[in-house]
Amino acid sequence: MPTEPPDPAAIAMTRLALHGAAELLLAGPQHRTHGTIRLRIVPGGFATVAGPEVRVDGREVVAGDRRAALAGTTYAAAGAEVGIEAGAPVGVYHEGSGAAPGEHVDADPAVAGYLADCFATGDAALRRLAPELTPVLWPEHFDVGIQLDEVNYGVSPGDSDHRRPYAYVGPWTPREGDFWNAPFGALRYADELPDAAAVAAFFAEGRRLARL
Repeated sequence: MPTEPPDPAAIAMTRLALHGAAELLLAGPQHRTHGTIRLRIVPGGFATVAGPEVRVDGREVVAGDRRAALAGTTYAAAGAEVGIEAGAPVGVYHEGSGAAPGEHVDADPAVAGYLADCFATGDAALRRLAPELTPVLWPEHFDVGIQLDEVNYGVSPGDSDHRRPYAYVGPWTPREGDFWNAPFGALRYADELPDAAAVAAFFAEGRRLARL
């Protein structure tokens, strides 16, 4: 992953902006049309897996040949610019970004690029770990991950407890030992894992230890 993270406050602001976009501009419209909230990692950001075909590229939301900056606007206004009605999935989960369509959104372009790189690195590492599985970007917690043998593997851009992006291994049944350094299992921050090979090695070690 990128080894020089931006300021944690800048990460938090942009992470929340992109999380809201994932829910309101991608997952919500897709769920209303096709009944799925799954998203996928693409170059520069993330996208729907079914219609409407929408993606976030850096700090812009893109639908066809229409683009809108996720800065100095609201989710509703940005959605309207690209022909999307903003709204989160209904009746699927109870937690999320908490963003509303009329909420102001302001994503930093450099930080958005940094987080996109973290997601891309995580996606590549997950595919190395389990080539037969397709990583999913889940809009509820805004992390890309897979489940394998009752263990969750993934990469998060950060959350309220961890202000920097991190990779994680989360066994469904708690494990003990030095490797397991988080309540949910184990994590390593992005600045400790310089590339997809390093992230994949962390996942592989977690898989090995989870089998013991």
